[in-house]
Amino acid sequence: MVDQVKVAADEQAPAEQSLRRNLTNRHIQLIAIGGAIGTGLFMGSGKTISLAGPSIIFVYMIIGFMLFFVMRAMGELLLSNLEYKSFSDFASDLLGPWAGYFTGWTYWFCWVVTGMADVVAITAYAQFWFPGLSDWVASLAVVILLLSLNLATVKMFGEMEFWFAMVKIVAIVALIVVGLVMIAMHFKSPTGVEASFAHLWNDGGWFPKGISGFFAGFQIAVFAFVGIELVGTTAQKLKIRKNRCRARLTQYRSVSSCSTSLR
Repeated sequence: MVDQVKVAADEQAPAEQSLRRNLTNRHIQLIAIGGAIGTGLFMGSGKTISLAGPSIIFVYMIIGFMLFFVMRAMGELLLSNLEYKSFSDFASDLLGPWAGYFTGWTYWFCWVVTGMADVVAITAYAQFWFPGLSDWVASLAVVILLLSLNLATVKMFGEMEFWFAMVKIVAIVALIVVGLVMIAMHFKSPTGVEASFAHLWNDGGWFPKGISGFFAGFQIAVFAFVGIELVGTTAQKLKIRKNRCRARLTQYRSVSSCSTSLR
């Protein structure tokens, strides 16, 4: 009798709530690639170049090489158990609840700091184009906009991320093409400096500030890669297993895109 009551109670128990699986392959691809392209690359690259000089190319290549294996391991773990919702789940499952707790909260703190850094960077961009704009107005507008975007449905969020990432990719490709055209046309700046590949080694060589400048560039360059792990947080929102396999391949593309964008 007790067993029958227990079975009946189990049948009446509500099903476990899960996230909507509305993200498709193209959403995941652009979320991963676009996550690696942000203020750390557009604004932070100027600082890293001033610290490391042309050797910044090697800095990004080294970081990208190491993160390639990290992302490969993440993809394998996510595919090993389809019940994993994010990388904190397999940390909790394989290492213990403490690891999942620690991973989840440190990742939350990481994005709090990253969010504040992005707000500051976007405010600086806004003041460049609108010099009379107050700091707090620009910051408040950015926070409200980000909050509104994150309150959208899963599918709508995926669409917005897709098109925002596409804009960033097109911008990088356009900048590379413009740079190559300027070099081919021997463009000269108002100060008389001619665009040329020779600047990579003429002004102090590949390491103009020595080995210390080379290592100093790692701190900001690592920040530019924050976001490539977003594929690991979307595991529960993917529609089918095949998309997870494709998402794993996209992780490698996101690492490569960030590594090659400065070359």
